[in-house]
Amino acid sequence: MAEQVQVYLHAGAHRTGTSSFQMCLDENAEALRAAGYDLAYPGRDGIPGGKLKLKLPSPRHGLKKAKEFIAPARAEIDKRRQGRSRLILSEENIPGRMLHFTQGKFYPARANRLRVLREALPGPVAHLVYVLRPYDELFVSAYRKRAEDIGVEPFSFFVPGLMSVTDGWPELMAAFQEQLQPARITVLSYDARGSSRDLLARLVPGLDADALTEPARQLNLSATDAALEELQKRYHAGGTLDKAEFRAVMTRHADNRDNLGLAAFADTDRASLRARYAADLERLRDMPGITLIDSDAD
Repeated sequence: MAEQVQVYLHAGAHRTGTSSFQMCLDENAEALRAAGYDLAYPGRDGIPGGKLKLKLPSPRHGLKKAKEFIAPARAEIDKRRQGRSRLILSEENIPGRMLHFTQGKFYPARANRLRVLREALPGPVAHLVYVLRPYDELFVSAYRKRAEDIGVEPFSFFVPGLMSVTDGWPELMAAFQEQLQPARITVLSYDARGSSRDLLARLVPGLDADALTEPARQLNLSATDAALEELQKRYHAGGTLDKAEFRAVMTRHADNRDNLGLAAFADTDRASLRARYAADLERLRDMPGITLIDSDAD
């Protein structure tokens, strides 16, 4: 009987330096493979060795339809493997996409997506690492990211939906536990994340962070308010931008850090979301099988 592959899974979250982490995998790929690890990660933001294109079901897919995703997902992961007994897989979209936040939903297809992933993986999850952001920061960052790509309504239009989100990080971690049954889960707050090589050393036992290369360039840089303002004017006027034009807008306004108030919660809403995040960190701290590392930890 073939030896089961041990999977080391970096599953997000969105807007927590995932692209930089994947570039770290890319820049250390030779050393990681020599140490016995296959690698699977996407090529967003121009990561040269990123080939993974993992497709998982969306909220519109029921359980029966979701099962149709298993074989293609397994084949996609297997294409990235070279026969080693350990696999490092990094993909921030595993629980779902951010666009559902504005509808009051927190990764609504997470159970189906994780069921599919469980069947697609070549072996058990030895360790799952997940980086969190406070809800107010996450929701604002999600809006800003979407505003980089398409024309959107003002942020205030989406606030009622965002404030109606009830599920959060504890519910997502419970889904990871139930569906993937990882041997270990480590959850880090964004301010405790450290460098990408630090995060990689946390994910994989025995790696020396000091022996790894940290990516020299930052990836997935966020647009300034001035850049978003120009992008939105062009989108709402019916314009489209190719990659070169988009980069030109980003570069033109990169040094303009003026706060134009494009995306911000009212003080009362922000305080409410912050209080909920703090309470959810305490819930995570009390969940069996989860190690929480945050800025308040010793």
